[in-house]
Amino acid sequence: MRKSLEWNIAIIGAGKVGSVLGKLLVENGDRIVAVISRNETSAKNAARYLRCRNASTSLAFLPPATDVVFITTPHGAIEQVAEDLARTEQLEFTRLAVCHASGMLTADVLDPVHRRGAKVFSFHPLQTFPRDFSPRDMVESARNIYYGVDGAPEALRVARQLAKKLGGTTLEIRPEMRSFYHAACVVASNHVTAMLSVLERMFQVLDITQTKFYPVFKPIIMATLKNIEATSPARALSGPIARGGVETVTEHFNALNTFAPEFVSYFAELSRETVRLASAKGSIDEKQRQALLNLIQSYMPTHSQVTENI
Repeated sequence: MRKSLEWNIAIIGAGKVGSVLGKLLVENGDRIVAVISRNETSAKNAARYLRCRNASTSLAFLPPATDVVFITTPHGAIEQVAEDLARTEQLEFTRLAVCHASGMLTADVLDPVHRRGAKVFSFHPLQTFPRDFSPRDMVESARNIYYGVDGAPEALRVARQLAKKLGGTTLEIRPEMRSFYHAACVVASNHVTAMLSVLERMFQVLDITQTKFYPVFKPIIMATLKNIEATSPARALSGPIARGGVETVTEHFNALNTFAPEFVSYFAELSRETVRLASAKGSIDEKQRQALLNLIQSYMPTHSQVTENI
C-alpha cells in the first residue's frame, strides 16, 4: 500500500453500506476510484453520490493504482467476488489490502486474494443500515462506531487505519466467535426493533389516537439508555420485578391475558430474564425470586424450563 495519507479505494457492492462508508472516506480526503456492482444503475448511482466517475459491472475496471478494495456485497456473494478478484491481472496484489463488511464471515473467505499477496481482513460496521433509508439519512449514524475485525497482524494495522479514517474504532473478534458476535449485533438492533414493535402494538391496544407511540415512550427509553451508559444494565434496572413486586407482575399478566393474550409468552420470557438480572443485582431475595419465577412459569409454554441456571 502507498504510505500517503490519501488512499485510492474501490468499492465492490453499491448498496447502503458501501455508499455510506464511502461517503465518509470521501469526506476524509480519500478517493473512491471505482464502484463495481452487478447492477449498472446501482453502480452509477452510488458512484455519482461518491463523486466517482468510474462505475461498472466488471472488475476489469478496477484501477491498477487501487490501495484498498472494500467488498460491501451481501455476505453470500463475497466468496465469489474474492475468487473473481484474484483472477484480475491489472492489480498489484502485494501492495493491495482487501476487506469485506460481513458480520458473519471471517478474513478466511478472502484467501484467494491473500494467496496473490494482498493483506486481507474482515471489517464489519457495528451499525444498522436499513434498506428503507437513503445513504444520506445514515451518514451521521455511521460516524464514531466500532468495526468488528479479524485478520493477520499486518492486515489489522490497515484495518485500524481504515477505521480511523472513518472516525471509528476496531474491535478484534476471534474467528471462532464470529457468529456469536454477529448474534450479539442482532440482539442490539433487530431484537430492540422487535421489542419496540411489541410496544407499538400494545399502545395501539390502549386506543390512544392523538399521538404515535414513540413520542410517548421516548423519554423513558432514552433515560434508560442513559442510565445504562452511565452505570450498567443491572444498576439501571428498576420497576416491579427489581422490587420483588409479585402482586404487580400478577396484575400485568392478568391484563395481558385479557387485552392482548398474544403478548403473554413474550412478556413471560422477558420477565424471566428480568428476574435473573434483578437477582444478579441483589435487589430481590431468594424468596421473591422463586415467587416471581413460579408466577412466570405459570404463563409460559409447558416445554419451557424456568429453573435452568437462572
